Amino acid sequence: MAEILKCNHLKKQYGSFTALKGINLELPEGKIVGLLGPNGSGKTTLIKLASGLLLPTAGEILINGQVPGVESKKIVAYLPERNYLDLSRKISKQIDFMGDFYKDFRKERAYEMLEHLDIDPSRPLKELSKGNREKVQLILVMSRDAKLYLLDEPIGGVDPAARDYILSTIIDNHPEDSTVLISTHLIADVEPVLDEFIFIREGEIVQHSAVDEVKSKGQTVDGLFREVFRC
Repeated sequence: MAEILKCNHLKKQYGSFTALKGINLELPEGKIVGLLGPNGSGKTTLIKLASGLLLPTAGEILINGQVPGVESKKIVAYLPERNYLDLSRKISKQIDFMGDFYKDFRKERAYEMLEHLDIDPSRPLKELSKGNREKVQLILVMSRDAKLYLLDEPIGGVDPAARDYILSTIIDNHPEDSTVLISTHLIADVEPVLDEFIFIREGEIVQHSAVDEVKSKGQTVDGLFREVFRC
């Protein structure tokens, strides 16, 4: 199976602080993968490196065999942890902007999801609740036919009912051969949708396994996480 993301001795420092300590990682195509760890473990740094927003201090990261840049951004859809949209702009204008910027953006898919949520696309984002703003951001990301989706804490700031919708949106709207990397510390919520998981702690990968492997031992990923990261 082809790799969509590969890290070779990837290291990232911020001044004297080392956020990633020379990690090695390979992610295949067609999987939903959880990037799981406590706050400050390096999850966001890894996702920003994969999206091309940061440069490595040492080692390399490759997206579909390429160093992150203009070409990789054509196949990577990135959802940051914080809101990045213009709150004064109408949702329909956000959709137009995405359609102009990305050739793989599917406007009809975005409008279908908005209709399902009963969100009026003629409204500006500032009139929506925080949870609905996060849903709109996710809709914009998942309306692309990308090869790699990088989702940084997509369910962190919404209520449990909204989490269910967000996770079903991720499952139902990504192409079968694409890979979804979900960063979160809410393990139990995302576990049902994952094929694989990565445990990361203090900039080092502790474990990278298939979810089925854990289930075959009568465990859950959430339970294993609590054991591995017990204070």
